[in-house]
Amino acid sequence: MESGLRGMVVWFVVALLLISSSVSAQGFNSEVDALIAFKRGVRDPDGRLDSWDATSVDPCTWFLVTCDSNNRVQRLSLGRTGISGTISPTFGQLSSLQYLDLMGNKLTGRIPPELARLSNLVALHLMQNELSGPIAPQLTRLWKLQFLNLSNNNLSGRIPTGGSFSRFSSDSFQGNPGLCGAVIRKPC
Repeated sequence: MESGLRGMVVWFVVALLLISSSVSAQGFNSEVDALIAFKRGVRDPDGRLDSWDATSVDPCTWFLVTCDSNNRVQRLSLGRTGISGTISPTFGQLSSLQYLDLMGNKLTGRIPPELARLSNLVALHLMQNELSGPIAPQLTRLWKLQFLNLSNNNLSGRIPTGGSFSRFSSDSFQGNPGLCGAVIRKPC
C-alpha cells in the first residue's frame, strides 16, 4: 500500500510540473503586459499599434517591435507614428531593450524614471514631442547609453550630470528653454 501511495504522489508531482510548465510557457509574458500598458495610455489615430494584441504571448510579430534571438524585445521603432499620450513606466520592464525611438510624436508628461531600469539601452530618441518636467537623474545610470536625444520638448530644470550623461553634448538637450546646466552653458 505504501508503494502505491508513493507512486501516486510521484505521478501527481510529475503532472503538476507538466501543467505548470505548459501554463508558464504559454500564459504570461511581462513584455506583452508592458507594451499593452503603453498602448492603452496613448491614442493611435493611424492604427500603427493594431497588431499589438493583449491576448498574445509573443510580441515579436507585432508591427514596430524587433526581438533578439531569445524572443526578447530589443527595439521599439515608434518614431513619427502620430501617437499621443504618455510614456508608460512599464517600459522599464523591457530588460533587453536596446533601442527606444518615440521621436516626432505628440507625447506629453514626464520621462518616467523607470526607464533607468533599461540596463541594455544604447539609444533613446524622445525628441520633437511635448514632454515636460525635469529629466530624472536616475537616467544617468544607463551605462550602455550611447545616443540620447531629448531636444525640442518642454523639459525643465537642471540637466543631470555624471554617469552616461557625461557623453552627451548640448545637442541632446536643445530646444528645451526651461532646461539649465553646465552642458548647455545656462546657469540654474
